[in-house]
Amino acid sequence: MSSNNNKTKNPLTAMTAGCIAGGVEATAVWPMEYIKTQLQLQSKVKVGGTPLPYNGMVSGLTYTVRTTGFFSLYRGLAPTLLGSIPKAGIRFGLNSVIKDALRDKDGKLTPGKNFLAGLGAGVSEAIIIVAPVETVKTKCIELNMPFLKGLKHIVSTEGIGGVYQGAFATALKQGSNQGLRFMWFNEYKNYVTDDGAKPMTPILGLLGGMSAGCFSTLGNNPFDVVKTRMQGTKASQYTSTLDCFQQILAKEGVSALYAGVVPRLGRVVPGQGIIFMSFETIQSTLETNFDVFK
Repeated sequence: MSSNNNKTKNPLTAMTAGCIAGGVEATAVWPMEYIKTQLQLQSKVKVGGTPLPYNGMVSGLTYTVRTTGFFSLYRGLAPTLLGSIPKAGIRFGLNSVIKDALRDKDGKLTPGKNFLAGLGAGVSEAIIIVAPVETVKTKCIELNMPFLKGLKHIVSTEGIGGVYQGAFATALKQGSNQGLRFMWFNEYKNYVTDDGAKPMTPILGLLGGMSAGCFSTLGNNPFDVVKTRMQGTKASQYTSTLDCFQQILAKEGVSALYAGVVPRLGRVVPGQGIIFMSFETIQSTLETNFDVFK
């Protein structure tokens, strides 16, 4: 299906709505992200350290709350929350700009062009925001350190370049993620709104975002696992992103590339439902009530 909705959007509107929606989404689903990261950092091949006392989402949430308290589930949120607001703003703003640049003379967009717009936005947000934020977040969780202490540890032991550890793997993961999500959501939106003839209700936005999150997670979880390993404290055992992928495949099998997929689905599916619903609602409100956003 190609989009017949040829109305261009004000990039400032998309960026502002994305910033707000990003903060809402990050806070709402962080406990799932915390457990997902712990599971992905736990290699199936024991290379030192104590194995995790849990192996799934529910057991991880239960164990963490019982042993270290509910608020420990939000360890590592600070750098992600600080990054989520501009990250989502860049994502939705750039996606809007790239989509408008790719429209044909009739204003239409094919699924492939929607994928490219999402891919470009995802790679950009990865380089500007996600890579340093995700590296600090991952190491804060793995080292059981608060944000500032974790950042200081990285800089003192690895230099400022340490915050960009795994940047290439992050760009692969984030680009494919957003490409798949925006491609799916835009096609879904065209279908349920009859190419813009009917309004996009909050419940439709929620369901569309959730389905887009499921689609992208199943499609690119291997990139997410490799990205997490490349940002962890044992990343030195891999010579490159490709070597990391090959080692995981050779030593741990294909299933290891889907480590954390269940808690990731538990985080991403509702998270994308929240962010797309919030984005569509906020964007519509801004366009309706403020001339600067029209």
